[in-house]
Amino acid sequence: MADGIIIAPSILAADFSRLAEEVSAVDRAGADWVHLDVMDGHFVPNLTFGPPVIKALRHVTGKTFDSHLMVSNPDALLDAYADAGSEIITVHAEACLHLDRTLSRIRELGCRAGVSLNPHTPADFVSHVLDRLDLILVMTVNPGFGGQAFIPAMLEKIATLKAITAGRDIIIEVDGGITLETAGDVVAAGATALVAGSAIFKGDGEDGYRVNIDAIRAAAAS
Repeated sequence: MADGIIIAPSILAADFSRLAEEVSAVDRAGADWVHLDVMDGHFVPNLTFGPPVIKALRHVTGKTFDSHLMVSNPDALLDAYADAGSEIITVHAEACLHLDRTLSRIRELGCRAGVSLNPHTPADFVSHVLDRLDLILVMTVNPGFGGQAFIPAMLEKIATLKAITAGRDIIIEVDGGITLETAGDVVAAGATALVAGSAIFKGDGEDGYRVNIDAIRAAAAS
């Protein structure tokens, strides 16, 4: 991690026919984390992968596995994703009936606990669970598909969360529409971790991914 900014390539945009090679390539290309977009076809309309795939990829890299559970019943799945090798497990506030309990369970499993907020969910939704949190993931697109355009109104939410979390060791992560044009704005608003899919994996293998990661990091720093 350079300049305090975490770059987390989302393998949602990778070539699924050779995921192990893709994860290894972004690792060597300078990724800080690997972002794993888990979708159940219910909470969001798309369907991706589950614990067996994550477990199979775990031996490929020593980088942090940042698992983002876009699922309707995360409580039933927490143990499986921790066992598969996730170091961070992020659940959606909108999917958790007892969010405090869910976050506590993630930490009991030895993982860092994150909560994700959809674009319509206000920043202060997390005000009373800050003691349970290691990460807040701001969705800057509507979840479920890669390649969407960034929603500019989310910059205000990021700034609000920066103020709400002041003095706490909580990472503000942003996912959706991160490009060379938006990276600087989200960091200026308060983000410290950037998830990027299409903007990284549009490159041609490791060398292309390195160019894209370096460019996003430079844009964030500016």
